[in-house]
Amino acid sequence: MKWKKIGDILIVDNKFSDDSEYGLEAIALKHKVKSIIKIDKIEGKKREPTISLLYGQETETIHKENGCLFNLDLSKVMWAKGNNNERLRIAKLVQKDELVLDMFAGIGYFSIPIGVHSQAKQIYSIEINPNSFYFLKNNIELNKINKKAKYDRMIPILGDCAIEAPKYSADRIIMGYVKTTHKFLKPAMECVRDGGIIHYHETVPEKLIESRPYERVKKLAYECGEREVEVLNIQHIKKYSPGVDHIVLDAKIH
Repeated sequence: MKWKKIGDILIVDNKFSDDSEYGLEAIALKHKVKSIIKIDKIEGKKREPTISLLYGQETETIHKENGCLFNLDLSKVMWAKGNNNERLRIAKLVQKDELVLDMFAGIGYFSIPIGVHSQAKQIYSIEINPNSFYFLKNNIELNKINKKAKYDRMIPILGDCAIEAPKYSADRIIMGYVKTTHKFLKPAMECVRDGGIIHYHETVPEKLIESRPYERVKKLAYECGEREVEVLNIQHIKKYSPGVDHIVLDAKIH
């Protein structure tokens, strides 16, 4: 059985089939959780989950990761598992007084670690899902990000990042989403400052890792003012499917 513990809730994989009350209770006691769930699917632009509650009654929890607290309800919002090292990597790259824009903020997967671990001047966190936005605001409060400053360092924005992102200007853009991320490169280019950095996520066939993400970013950079792209790094996150990797292209835009 493959599993992931989020706060005091256990997520099991789709191959799990033990539906006996005694078995589930024993598993819950072993892992010290209040509920056991199975995520059936995550779908749509708002990344909304459909789950099966196998044991217990509650689906809301507080998860701790990289010194940050995340309040979420797993029946309403997704948890982006497997990216915890990447979230901390980005937070450590952020320089003092940077303006950061998180285009697919969710509950604050990237925004919260940046707020906790960096000296960013301001973080704009855009999220389209009202449920995720609710927990994003909770997590800003939970981690006391704005209470530690004389002004609001993290600004949550409810809306479509394709519309909202170009309203701002930032030194660093986080594009922590996959599948259709390339469709949002234009609004990212419209808000990144000269010399700014875009962290562009993509799921890529192994043979195209060195070429396709760069070509996509290069094309949009040229279309948006004949700008140039300097590749700083290609970070491998995880296997997405057989022959396909989830990668992050760190690109400086001139």
